Amino acid sequence: MEIYPKLEAVIDSYSEYSPSKEREEVLIQLVEYILDKLTTDRNLSLNFICTHNSRRSQLAQVWAQTAADYFGIPVRSFSGGVEATAFNERAVKALETSGFDIIKEGEQNPVYSIYSSADALPILVFSKIYEDKQNPHQGFAAIMTCDHADENCPFIPGADIRIPLRYEDPKAFDDTAQEAEKYLERSLQIGAELFFAFRRVRQVFTI
Repeated sequence: MEIYPKLEAVIDSYSEYSPSKEREEVLIQLVEYILDKLTTDRNLSLNFICTHNSRRSQLAQVWAQTAADYFGIPVRSFSGGVEATAFNERAVKALETSGFDIIKEGEQNPVYSIYSSADALPILVFSKIYEDKQNPHQGFAAIMTCDHADENCPFIPGADIRIPLRYEDPKAFDDTAQEAEKYLERSLQIGAELFFAFRRVRQVFTI
């Protein structure tokens, strides 16, 4: 798979990333879950959950699937929310800025086909509740990407594990001069952390 050059440069920059001790402890929970599943049934699904499924959870879905594909790890990445809205166009733009090719279909709650290379399968992203029929209903990791969803959804049916991988909401900068910068910053943070986690998995796991 020949990744788009601009995206490849971003991924290369992640090789130097080192999370804080606090963040690393949470990411290691994800690493250990993935490794445990890979040594059993290998039916491995991650569901990134945020309140509106419009920014952080969808960015995480895209970066996690990209990292899994990049390292050749058989993971399926999903996202969902407490309610369905739409994938925020500012977050979509942040991914485009990093080098993804993105095709939009529809208007009210568009479906985005997101490509990391010309020959890759698309990552399909749209806003939905975490229990949507297209998401896993059992045997998955529920990864909580925002504090509101983490605090107000004490139980995620069917989840093997719940991991609180919270991120600050770039929505705070909507319609400001810092908007594009902050959305890109959050997207890159999510990407760097998930590539850190999947790189750790790759160092241990052999197909």
